[in-house]
Amino acid sequence: MHATPELVVMLTYDDLTIEDAHRVFERCKDTKARMWGFKEEPLPLPQMKELFSYMKECGKETSLEVVAYTEPECLAGAEMALECGCDMLMGTVFFDSVNDLCLQEGLKYLPFVGEVSERPSILEGTLENMVSQAREYLAKGAYGIDLLGYRYTGDAVSLNREFVARVDAPVCLAGSVDSYKRLDEIKEVRPWSFTIGSAFFDHRFGDDIAEQIDDVCAYMCS
Repeated sequence: MHATPELVVMLTYDDLTIEDAHRVFERCKDTKARMWGFKEEPLPLPQMKELFSYMKECGKETSLEVVAYTEPECLAGAEMALECGCDMLMGTVFFDSVNDLCLQEGLKYLPFVGEVSERPSILEGTLENMVSQAREYLAKGAYGIDLLGYRYTGDAVSLNREFVARVDAPVCLAGSVDSYKRLDEIKEVRPWSFTIGSAFFDHRFGDDIAEQIDDVCAYMCS
């Protein structure tokens, strides 16, 4: 567990990158958030590369989260993350080919666990199976785990608590963090990080997006 879970701002809505991602980042680049990312769809690759490059120039740690479930799609997502110069590849179903590429190229890999499907993603499966998967992936060299805790069809609060307690590695709680109640739960569970995307654009934490980001960062440190 980590003392202060860190916010990863995702420039996404319903698991798709927003069209004006560059403009939003420009407005919010001086907020307290250090970690930023977006999805593999639908921005053209040149725009993705330009935005990730600019994020890096601004001192941000960058993530591409790939919502893909077949090996060719997952491998293509990893190659895209590498071409964009990202620090981390989040998401994808775990495949040895993806993991091997990430290890070879020094890309931090945080794959999904459980039974993930649809877009926006939903998570099914048992805690025991997810923990077993996580330990297997970590033993093979994965950097951490992308847990879609609040997309779980079962008891999300219990899953998040037990999974983070039992998996000794960076865990990012990704998806559907949309209230201060859930921020309180995350503060109690203390994963490595968590993502917020759609909730900022739905104004779940206030009106102005930059102010929301800073308010969430401050709240997590309080």
